[in-house]
Amino acid sequence: MASVANGLIHDWNTADGRPEPPRGRVELDDETLRDGLQSPSVRTPTVAQKVELLHGLVELGIDAADIGLPGAGPHVARDVERLAREIVTARLPIVPNCAARTVRADIEPIVEISQRVGIALEVACFLGSSPIRQYAEGWDLDRMRRLTEEAVGFAVAAGLPVMYVTEDTTRAAPGDLAALYRTAVEMGARRVCIADTVGYATPEGAASVVRFVRGIVDATGEEVAVDWHGHNDRGLGVGNAIAAALAGADRIHGTLLGIGERVGNTPIDQLLVNFHLMGWRDHDLSGLADLCTAVAGITGIPIPDNYPVLGRDAFRTQSGVHAAAILKAKAKGDNELADRVYSGIPASLVGRRQEVEIGPMSGQANVHYWLASRGLPATPELVSEICRRAKESRRVLSEAEVLACCRRPER
Repeated sequence: MASVANGLIHDWNTADGRPEPPRGRVELDDETLRDGLQSPSVRTPTVAQKVELLHGLVELGIDAADIGLPGAGPHVARDVERLAREIVTARLPIVPNCAARTVRADIEPIVEISQRVGIALEVACFLGSSPIRQYAEGWDLDRMRRLTEEAVGFAVAAGLPVMYVTEDTTRAAPGDLAALYRTAVEMGARRVCIADTVGYATPEGAASVVRFVRGIVDATGEEVAVDWHGHNDRGLGVGNAIAAALAGADRIHGTLLGIGERVGNTPIDQLLVNFHLMGWRDHDLSGLADLCTAVAGITGIPIPDNYPVLGRDAFRTQSGVHAAAILKAKAKGDNELADRVYSGIPASLVGRRQEVEIGPMSGQANVHYWLASRGLPATPELVSEICRRAKESRRVLSEAEVLACCRRPER
C-alpha cells in the first residue's frame, strides 16, 4: 500500500539538504506569562490559571519560561513566587527566568524569591540599545555600560544565572552592541538575548545580527548562549525565528498564540509545529490545541478561524475538489494520505482531523464524505437535495441544516 512516507511528497524544503541548526538542538523559551500579558487586549490570568498553563508548557516539552517581572510590584512578585514553588514542588523540567530592568531594584525581588524557594531564577535583565531609544531616553554608551556592569554584577554576585537582553537589537549599531555584550560577559552573563522588540527584522536581518552577536560572544572565550526574542509586527516572526536558529541562536522565545504587545510575539505554537516538521524536535504535540484553546479562554484573546494549525478552518474545507481528493485518498485505505493530500501539516500531529463541510463551493464528494463520516446513507436523491440547498446558500450549511434534509419524509 502506498503512503506519504513512501515518497508521495517531493520535499523542496530539503532539496539542497535538510537545514540543521549549527549548534544542535534549539531550545524554546515561553514568554506567555510575562511578555504575552503586556498585550492591551488580554485579561490577566489568575495565579491558579498561570500554574495550569505552566504545566501545559511542560507537557509540550518547552525548555524554559519567563514567569514574570517581580519588580513590577508585590502582586507580580507573589505570582512569580507561586510559580517558582510549583516548579520545585512538582519537579517540573522547565527552566524559570524573570525579567528585570538593568537596575538593582528590579533584581533584588528575584534574588529574594530565589532564596526563599530554593531555585536559581535566571535574571533576564534588559536594556534598550538602539540609537533611537538612546536619543529618546537621553542615554549615552558610557551610562549604558555602567548600568550593565552594576546589574549583571549584582545578579551574578547573588549566585543567579544571567541572560543579558539588549532591547531593539535589530536597530542597534554594531559598535554599541559589541561594547554592551562584552561588558555583560565580562561581568558574568552566560547568556545574551537579541531582541527584535518592534518586529523590525527580516529573515536576512535576523540571521545577520545573530551571526554578528555570535562572533562577539565567541571571541570572549567564554561559553555564552545566544537567544532570539522576536515580535511579529511585519508578520515575519516565525520566519525570523527559523533564520535566527539557522544562523546560530541556541534558544528561541515566543508566546502561545503569539499574544503580546501590539500585534504580538512570535507564536511558540507555530514554532513547535515547524520545528517538528523540520526534524528539530520530536515531542508529542497532541495537547497543543487544548492548551492554546485554554489560553484563548483565559486571556480573552480569540483564535481567528484562519489561524495556522489551531484555527477552526485550519483543517476544514468546503471545496469540492479538495473533498474529492480526500475521499479518494480514504478509499485507498491510507489515513496518512488522506491527512496530507490537501494539507501541508497533518492534522493528526496536533490531535485534530480533516473536516469536510458542505457549502456553495461544494460538490457531491462533500456530501458523500459528510454523510459517510456520520454513518448516514447517501442515496442519490438525498445527495442531490443537499447539494441544491448548499448551492442556494451563501455560507456553509450547519449540521442541523444537513440533518434536517436527511429527516425529510420523502428521503
